[in-house]
Amino acid sequence: MQGKKMEQQILRVLSKQFPNVASTATEIINLQSILSLPKGTEHYLSDIHGEYEQFAHVLKNGSGAVKRKIDEEFGNMLSEKEKRDLATLIYYPEERIRMIQQESSWVMDDWYVVMINRLIQVCKAAASKYTRSKVRKALPKDFAYVIEELITGRRDHGDQEAYFNEIIHTVIRIGKAPELIVALSNAISRFVVDHLHIVGDIYDRGPGPHICMDILMKYHSVDIQWGNHDVVWMGAATGQLACIATVLRFSARYGNLDILEDGYGINMLPLFKFAMDTYKEDPCDCFKLHYREGEYDIANAEIDRKMHKAMAVIQFKVEGQLIKEHPEFKMEDRLLLDKMDLTRGVVNIGGKEYELLDKNFPTINPADPYALSKEEAEVMEKLRLGFINCEKLQEHVRFLYRKGGLYKTYNNNLLFHGCVPLDDNGQFLEVELCGKKYKGKALYDALEQLLRKGYYAIDPEEKKKGMDMLWYTWCHASSPVFGKDKMATFERYFVADKATHVENKNPYYTWYDKDETVTMILNEFGLDSPESHIINGHVPVEAKKGELPIKCGGRLIVIDGGFSKAYQPKTGIAGYTLTYNSYGFLLAAHEPFESVEKAVETGSDIHSDTVLVQHVDRRKTVADTDIGASIKQNIEDLENLLEAYRTGLLVERE
Repeated sequence: MQGKKMEQQILRVLSKQFPNVASTATEIINLQSILSLPKGTEHYLSDIHGEYEQFAHVLKNGSGAVKRKIDEEFGNMLSEKEKRDLATLIYYPEERIRMIQQESSWVMDDWYVVMINRLIQVCKAAASKYTRSKVRKALPKDFAYVIEELITGRRDHGDQEAYFNEIIHTVIRIGKAPELIVALSNAISRFVVDHLHIVGDIYDRGPGPHICMDILMKYHSVDIQWGNHDVVWMGAATGQLACIATVLRFSARYGNLDILEDGYGINMLPLFKFAMDTYKEDPCDCFKLHYREGEYDIANAEIDRKMHKAMAVIQFKVEGQLIKEHPEFKMEDRLLLDKMDLTRGVVNIGGKEYELLDKNFPTINPADPYALSKEEAEVMEKLRLGFINCEKLQEHVRFLYRKGGLYKTYNNNLLFHGCVPLDDNGQFLEVELCGKKYKGKALYDALEQLLRKGYYAIDPEEKKKGMDMLWYTWCHASSPVFGKDKMATFERYFVADKATHVENKNPYYTWYDKDETVTMILNEFGLDSPESHIINGHVPVEAKKGELPIKCGGRLIVIDGGFSKAYQPKTGIAGYTLTYNSYGFLLAAHEPFESVEKAVETGSDIHSDTVLVQHVDRRKTVADTDIGASIKQNIEDLENLLEAYRTGLLVERE
C-alpha cells in the first residue's frame, strides 16, 4: 500500500513537467534514442602535483584523443605536419593565430578559410556522439548559432554549399575569424572528452596547484578521488595546525612558498621574520631545497632553507601533540623529539642510537620537547588565520569536497588513490576509527564522513575530530590514501643511515596483481562485472626498471600521471594517463612536456606511446553506462505516467 502511494506521488510530480500524453511520449522517444548513442570518452588523470602546464596540455590533447580524431577525419589527405599544426591550433588557438599573423608568408584570409573548414570537420565528428540539444548547450554563446549551422548542416548538398561558404566569408570579412577559431577549438576539446576523472593529488611539489584548481573548476564534467596531498591541504584549510605545518614545509622544500603568498595571498612575513631571527647563524644544511633550474630564484635559497627548518621543527612538535592526544592512533613510534639527546647530539630510534645530522634546535625545550615556543605559537596562529580566511583556498577546498571523495564507482569501474588496506594474508585490514572497527568499503565510507565533518561540522567537538582525522588520513599506516607503515620525515632529515628511511608499503601492493584479490575488492564495492576494472593512482610506476602499470591481466591499471618533475628521474617517463571510449581502454605513456611556447612555435606535443589497447566485445553505448541506467529508470517512470493518462488515473493538462 505504501509503495503504491509513493508511485502515485512520483507520477504526480512527473506530470507537472510532462502534463499530457504528447509531451510524455516525446520525452520517452527522446530518452530511448539517447540510449543508442556511443558512450562518451572518459579521461583519467592522476598525481598532477601542481604541474599546471603539463596538466593543461594533457587536458587539451585528451591524452591523444584530439590527434586520433584528426587522423580519423583526414587520414592521408593531410601531411603529418599539417595534422600536427591543426592539433596545435586546437590546443592553443589564440597563441597560434598570433604567431601566424606575424608570419608574412601567409595570406590571413586564405589561412582562415582553410583552418575554419578543417576545424568544422573535426568538430562535427567530435560532436556526432551527442544529441543536438547537448551540443547546443555546450557551444559558446557568442557563436552557438553559427557553429551549430556549420556542424549540423549538409555541406555536400548543392543547395547549401553557397550558404556555408557565405557564413565563413562573412565571419572573416567582419573580423570575427579569430574568435570563431577559438570557439571551434574549445568546442572540439569539450566534445572529445565527455568526463574527466582526477584520481588524486592535485597538490604538492609543482608550482601551480592553485592554477590546476582554477582549470578544474571551469571544466565541464569532472570528479575527484582525494589523494593524500589533497587531504592535507583540505586539513590546512580547516585550520588544522599539523596540516598547515606540513603544507608549508612541502612548499618550502620545493621552493614554492610563492604558491601561498602570491597564489593564495597568505602572508608569509611572520614565518620569514621568525625563521631569520631563530636560525640566522644556522646554515640549515639538512634543509636544502629541491628546486628546478631556471624556475627558482636561488637568491632566496638561504631564506627558504631557514623557513624550511623552522616549519619542519614546528611540524614535529604539533604532530607529537596530536599523537599524544590520540593514543588510539598508535603512532608512538613517530614521537622522536623526546628521543633526542641534544647534549650528545644523538637520537634513539627503535632502541638504536644514531648521530643527528643537525644538532641546533634552539626552540626545543628538553623538558617539554613538543611544546611550541611563544614565538612559534604566535607564528602558527597568524598562519592559521591566514588559511581559514583565504577565500580562494576555501573556494578550491569546497570544490574538492563537492566534486570529490575517497573513491568512486563509475561505469562499472572502481577509482581510488592509494590502496585498499589489506593485512598480510591479503584480507581487508580491520581499522579502528573513533572507537568503532571498519574494513573494506565500510572503512572508506566511515572515514570520508569524518573528513567531511572536519570541514562542515557545526559542533566544535565533531569538527575537531574531523580535522584531526584529516591529518590522520594524510600519514597514518591504515589510511587508504597513504599506504605505508610510517612517514619517515624525521629520519630523512636528521639520520644518515638510509635503513631508517624505509617506508614499507601496505600488503595491498603485494597482492594487487592477483585475480582473487582484485575480484574481492571489486565485489566489496558492488562491482561484479567481468568488464570491471580498478583504476589506481598514487604510486609512481618505475618504467625504467621494467615495471608495468598493468596489473592482474589488465583488471587493475596504475595511472600515476607522472606530471611531477621531481619523480621523472626515478620513473624514466612522465607517467601514464588513461582514456575509455566506446571501443575500450587506451593507456598512454608520456614523455615530459617541454613548454607551451615550444608547442606553439614548432607544433610539438607530448610524445605518447599507447601501451595498452583493451577493446570491448561490443561497442559501448549510453545504455551501458551509469547515465544509461538512470535514463532507463526515467523511461520506466514516464511509461507509467503514460499509462496513468491513458487509464484515466491522471487527467491531461495543456
